Amino acid sequence: MKERSGPLQLAIVLPTLNERKNLRPLVERLDKALDGIAWEAIFVDDNSRDGTSDEARAISQEDPRVRCIQRIGRRGLASAAIEGMCATAAPIVAVMDADHQHDPNLLPGMLAAVASGEYDLAYASRFAEGASTEAWGRPDRVKASGFANALARKVTGVDLSDPMSGYFMLRAETLRADAHRLSGVGFKILLDILATVDRPLRVKEFPLNFAARAEGESKLDRTVVFEFLVGLYDKWLGRFIPTRFALFGTVGALGAIVHMAVLAAVLHLFGARFAVSHYPKEAAFIVGQTVAALTAMTFNFVLNNELTYSDKRLRGVFPILRGWGKFAMTCAFGMLANIGVSTALVRVGFHAYPAAIVGIVLASVWNFALSSKFVWGKYGN
Repeated sequence: MKERSGPLQLAIVLPTLNERKNLRPLVERLDKALDGIAWEAIFVDDNSRDGTSDEARAISQEDPRVRCIQRIGRRGLASAAIEGMCATAAPIVAVMDADHQHDPNLLPGMLAAVASGEYDLAYASRFAEGASTEAWGRPDRVKASGFANALARKVTGVDLSDPMSGYFMLRAETLRADAHRLSGVGFKILLDILATVDRPLRVKEFPLNFAARAEGESKLDRTVVFEFLVGLYDKWLGRFIPTRFALFGTVGALGAIVHMAVLAAVLHLFGARFAVSHYPKEAAFIVGQTVAALTAMTFNFVLNNELTYSDKRLRGVFPILRGWGKFAMTCAFGMLANIGVSTALVRVGFHAYPAAIVGIVLASVWNFALSSKFVWGKYGN
């Protein structure tokens, strides 16, 4: 069994999601790269279905320098990195990916830079002079990363060649001092740190030859750009309106547009037929309103599942159908609350439009609270 030599100097935090096959080869690479350095590796696993956390624990039985944090009901690279960095006694912490795209051989140089006291933070850049993304083999991702970096620099004022890098190192005390202010919401943690810490950090840049993923699938899915924008919102406006509620409300507003569009389409297509039939003229509106309501509700559920609650996303046919049913019941209660409160306000003298707005806001808060708990919360599984 391998042992740590001397006082702990460095902790490497590795957020994981379905990375089982990557773990042992990565620990071997860390062992070679950090020869003579007292280190530990903390795998922060978001309850992977492939048994990543079990593999990390098995490795820990052979190598006590390896630890595992298995997160249940929580997801996200940024929050995993924050949790891992706060869980170590090492004076210096690094964050890197477990998919072998980040070269562990950069770690000793980064450690020397931070430990010297001349720099507060060291990071590996994919776009610094001497760096390369050729082995990545994803020119589309290179362009997307370049765009995100440019946007990040413009919005936050952080002047680095790759502020969206996921490979960096800093003193643990620097991180812990502002951990409570970090967003941890779909946001690149390095940029979050740089935009949060009040004093300017002295940064040392290391060129990175960004490699192709060794095993498994990328943790970055189709919502990555959306989550990046959400992170920016949370950083600058989240103190006024909770980010998830703002997203829920935005989806609801889009759903209202879908509702009106579907209603107009149904009235246009079938209104004339109802008018010449024996059905009352209100029948076209009833059918249209029903179809529009079901369509808009389904639209809202899908977008909320993919975006608002992407960290708690329901997967699989039966969980999604069950979630849709619970969301429908939640919306029904919200609608009753809307009608009841707005009607009561009108009866006591409120104008119809302000009363309707109050009802809508109340229904939105109601739907958000119940959906968060019973559809995507601990009672929704």
